[in-house]
Amino acid sequence: MRAVVLVLTVALVACQQINLVPEFAVDKTYVYKYEALLLGGLPQEGLARAGIKVSSKVLLTAVAENIFLIKLVDPLLFEYGGIWPKDPFVPSTKLTTALAAQLQIPIKFEYANGVVGKVFAPAGVSPTVMNLHRGILNILQLNLKKTQNVYELQEAGTQGVCRTQYVINEDLKDNHIIVTKSKDLSHCHERIMKDIGLAYAERCAECTQRVKSLIETASYNYIMKPAATGVLITEATVKEVHQFSPLNEIHGAAIMEAKQTLTFVEMEKTPVVPIKADYLHRGSLQYEFGSEILQTPIQLLKISDAPAQIIEVLKHLVANNMAMVHDDAPLKFVQLIQLLRVATLENIEAIWAQFKDQPIYRRWLLEALPAVGTPVIVKFIKEKFLAHELTIPEFIQALVMALQMATSDLETIQLTASLAVHEKIATIPAVREVVMLGYGSMIAKHCIAVPNCPVELLRPIHEIAANAIAKNDIPEISLVLKVLGNAGHPASLKTIMKLLPGLRTAATTLPIRVQVDAILALRNIAKKEPKLVQPLALQILLDRALHPEVRMVACIVLFETKPSVALVSSLAGALRIEPNMHVASFAYSHIKSLTRITAPDMAAVAGAASVAIKFLSPKLDRLSFHFSRALTLDIYHTPLMIGAAGSAYMINDAATILPRAVVAKARAYLAGAASDVFEIGVRTEGIQEALLQSPAADESVDRMTKVKRTLRALTNWKALPTNQPLASAYVKLFGQEVAFVNIDKTVIEQAIPLATGPKPRELLKEALKALQEGIAVQYAKPLLAAEVRRIFPTAAGVPMEFSFYTAAVAAATVNVKATITPPLPDQLETFTLEQLKRTDVQLVAEARPSLALQTFAVMGINTAFIQAAVMAKGKIRTILPGKIAARADILKGNYKVEALPVEVPEHIADMSFETFALVRNIENPAAERIVPLVPELSVQNYHTPISSEITGYDMSAEVSLRAPAPLHKTLCLVVPYIEIKGCVEVHSHNAAFIKNATLFYILGKHSVRAAVARGDGPAVERLELEVQVGPRAAERLLKQINLVDEETPEGKTILMKLREILNAEAKNAPVSSKSSSSSSRIISSSSSSSSMSSSRLTEYMAPHRASKAVSSGSKASSLEAIQKQAKFLGNAAPPVFAVIARAVRVDHKLLGYQLGAYFDKSTARVQLIVSSIAENDNMKICADGVLLSKHKVTAKVAWGPECQQYAVIAKAEAGVLGEFPAARLEVEWERIPMIVTTYAKKLSKHIPMAALKAGFNLERVMNSEKEIELTAALPTQRTLNVIARIPQMTLSRMAIHLPYAVPINPDGTLSIHIDEDILTWLKNHMKE
Repeated sequence: MRAVVLVLTVALVACQQINLVPEFAVDKTYVYKYEALLLGGLPQEGLARAGIKVSSKVLLTAVAENIFLIKLVDPLLFEYGGIWPKDPFVPSTKLTTALAAQLQIPIKFEYANGVVGKVFAPAGVSPTVMNLHRGILNILQLNLKKTQNVYELQEAGTQGVCRTQYVINEDLKDNHIIVTKSKDLSHCHERIMKDIGLAYAERCAECTQRVKSLIETASYNYIMKPAATGVLITEATVKEVHQFSPLNEIHGAAIMEAKQTLTFVEMEKTPVVPIKADYLHRGSLQYEFGSEILQTPIQLLKISDAPAQIIEVLKHLVANNMAMVHDDAPLKFVQLIQLLRVATLENIEAIWAQFKDQPIYRRWLLEALPAVGTPVIVKFIKEKFLAHELTIPEFIQALVMALQMATSDLETIQLTASLAVHEKIATIPAVREVVMLGYGSMIAKHCIAVPNCPVELLRPIHEIAANAIAKNDIPEISLVLKVLGNAGHPASLKTIMKLLPGLRTAATTLPIRVQVDAILALRNIAKKEPKLVQPLALQILLDRALHPEVRMVACIVLFETKPSVALVSSLAGALRIEPNMHVASFAYSHIKSLTRITAPDMAAVAGAASVAIKFLSPKLDRLSFHFSRALTLDIYHTPLMIGAAGSAYMINDAATILPRAVVAKARAYLAGAASDVFEIGVRTEGIQEALLQSPAADESVDRMTKVKRTLRALTNWKALPTNQPLASAYVKLFGQEVAFVNIDKTVIEQAIPLATGPKPRELLKEALKALQEGIAVQYAKPLLAAEVRRIFPTAAGVPMEFSFYTAAVAAATVNVKATITPPLPDQLETFTLEQLKRTDVQLVAEARPSLALQTFAVMGINTAFIQAAVMAKGKIRTILPGKIAARADILKGNYKVEALPVEVPEHIADMSFETFALVRNIENPAAERIVPLVPELSVQNYHTPISSEITGYDMSAEVSLRAPAPLHKTLCLVVPYIEIKGCVEVHSHNAAFIKNATLFYILGKHSVRAAVARGDGPAVERLELEVQVGPRAAERLLKQINLVDEETPEGKTILMKLREILNAEAKNAPVSSKSSSSSSRIISSSSSSSSMSSSRLTEYMAPHRASKAVSSGSKASSLEAIQKQAKFLGNAAPPVFAVIARAVRVDHKLLGYQLGAYFDKSTARVQLIVSSIAENDNMKICADGVLLSKHKVTAKVAWGPECQQYAVIAKAEAGVLGEFPAARLEVEWERIPMIVTTYAKKLSKHIPMAALKAGFNLERVMNSEKEIELTAALPTQRTLNVIARIPQMTLSRMAIHLPYAVPINPDGTLSIHIDEDILTWLKNHMKE
């Protein structure tokens, strides 16, 4: 036993004496074999992958204490683009040759105690090559502890400072030390990464707690041998995996793998010698970003002469997008943006000077430049506006987009700040507002990228705010608050608090809109520091001395801070004794809507709201929409990690009929991120304050009196105050306010002359003159709709990125020409209505709009030399040509529109989506390889182990699965009469045979194409729609309209034969069996519904209390009696108007339909007859309507051959039911199509459950099988009783609360009366 203890003691002492620092002796050169492999794709074999491989000898030499040289010998680059694993790597000979000189330059670095320090290299070594060396040095980065075998630390590396776990083992048998370290790249103290287009995306941590879309990890394994003064690294292997899916990794994900091996070969005596050049400090082990930021991953460009290439692409875009958009126009537009990013300010100015006077080229440049997103472009736009080379609309459009797209660095912020205080900008309020809002957004983006951004960036805004507050400059204060709201910096809280009501006495005296702006300015601050904003918002919300609108806005801000259960419960307790019903209604509805939220980031708030709602009175739920409301709805699908939410806030005022404010917001969730995509708000503060000072604010009068007084107050708009806006609106994109408008008395006074003065007449005259001469317009609009990128280094020092691009180009060609007979006079002011009636106007217009859209999603390697990635590409292209001719002969009452034939392309719509792997290098563009990610008819081999529990012994089997053949279908449909054939061609091939998951259904190749062509029948010359009004209507009918009269012998014979035919058809049709009546839960009517029992409804429904009841039978007989007097009104009078829709064919065969409208004034009867104009086609639709009295109307619609196949009768009446005004609608059917009855029976099965959820009582009774009756009565102007009788059941609900009062008196008369002066004012303005 003592011997054993002695041996263990000796072993332990020996182990402790080993120095774990990697050793590289000064007089030796260590030779290693290095290989790095990067592959991207899906983990399943048999699918395509793309990647690169680097292999080389690596020489390490110590040149001084802690100073080493590393040199690559015989470096080789390989490309991979094929089916994994059967296809081989391909040598990239040209690229290797081009980079060989750089790759073999020795790099100097500091190395002490296993830690890499500074790195040095000559200036001729590019950042890409430097990063490849960093990838090798990263393997040497070892923080080994002598006293611990298992430990964790934050370790610096190529990818930043990340959480790293070490495990050290000793193999005594082989005298090896085995070190394993793993890095969790999702938990880094300092991660090297570049995000583009993600500045306003919020990380939804709760969304990724259960499921994740991105998993990143790296594992390092070392085998070391003890040496004289340390250890020798004999072998090192690195494996790094990035697994990403936009949906959820459980359902499949794409992976990007990086593998490195460093194997010791030998030691040499020949040292590595540095080249004769200055070795400059090139940073540390951390990755250095180079040109990959400017290099888009969707195309690899070799930029040799940027200005010349820009001009070439610009000319290509202009030339190929004139008549219609080119297929690859979006990709070319992205190429133009990429080239402009490389160009210098001098280059761009030279190109602008060349093309600024050519409108088409100028427009393309102004669309592309803002999307470049560099400080150079912001400076360019600024200089050109100050030099009067840009119009105000051009400048605003360019600047808004440029500030949103630009990289927010200190240079861009300073440019924007200087622009905001420029004297020329100050003279144009609209421009200054855009610049100031953009300034706030730039600060917000910068502080997202640099969390500890300096407060000094806000100093100019704070100084402007201090001056505005001192001068009580209300418009300036409001603007500054919006800017601070965009910036969202906690340091602005002190300035904002000076303007918050309730916290400062002076702030309470400010206008309501300023108080509201001050509260809204807290919203973006709340996203960063919710605990700072919550007490402020709660204090304002509970301060009853403040205006209700201010308190309700504070409620919005409070719940955006995601308050705790305690805070929400405290609010609920205060609301129980809240005297203001608008505040109580708003807060209650907001809390209640939050209880239904399913988004993960709002789960805690939803739980808090569910608790708080129990403290509040349910009476608040029954308040009408007259009171303020908040509504939030959302949908979130956890397996796909996608969702959307919408919020709407309506802040009402007790004094007027107009809401004080309406706000709507949309929020989106995707792949663990969330963003407030869009928000719009409208306020009517000035109008409200003016109305509050008018008699309309009298609370003692009824609502209709308020309406009349409000209308009268609005007619006297000139008396409204000039020092405040009458209304305002704002728009936010991604949480940033990008535009707002204030409408005040001055704006109205300036707008009225523009609308009623001589300028509109001049514009009308010029437009009419241009129409007569002919107008030809060609327009193209490009747009970079999305550019989202995340670039980060791999362990091998090669950059990888996830990218999403969407670009679109729309183009249109429009030709319009008008012929006016007689010609219009030169003085349009003398043109009278009588002259207009005698004018014949003919218009011919042809348009050819087209759209091309391309979307790219990329995962892979993107450098200036080589790209290897997995890509998803979507394309949409549509062309919809059209040509119409219109004519208006006002004197003759004839109006005609014709659709003329046009040349149609082979496909009017073409949509495709494909996924593939690609690899390409800059030295050999022709060798680009693109391989479909899911090969068609591929054979998948899966190695499936079979359990020994089944077979009794271990074995495995190769299971071969063959991908199904691609789906290819074509569906064609010929439109009757006009002989136009439409075809849809569908092609689809996916990877669902591998796994039944959403991602695998998406992968593959899918396309849909739509085509329109002429059919096989006679050609159609044109389609006509003609309307004839007046006595000539009968002349325009192409086929005489006749209705069969049952009273004549001929009519009886015809109808008898027709019925025989219809009965025979009915017998041949399948008969649907009646479903047996099943017992179900019967809810008896409540006692309150007894006053509206069915017997009483039939008994008493009269227009006035003294009038007698009229039964249903008498109503029907009245309609029948009138029809018996004249079956067809056209026999006695011509049609009032006629409508003819027809297709004019080359064989002159009549095809189409015509409508004749007839009116008999003596019986108040209207008759509409729709009939086919085709020969031997007796299909008709007959609609008969009769106004039996002021309170009763009956209509019958019949259709089929001679209107005899189907018929429906509808009756509506209004009057008094018992003591209440009421209305009733009855629908009876004699015969209806079987398909209607089939679906009606299916629908009726769901009615009981829907009725119960809606609060209706249900009673099972055998009502008429061919009748539906709906009766509604008004016990008061704010409540409604409803009873509905349908076959087999009766539904009823009493005392339904209405949001607004209905202006009907108990005797059935209207309680509304519009004053004569208001009517006169409306008539005068309409006449003007």
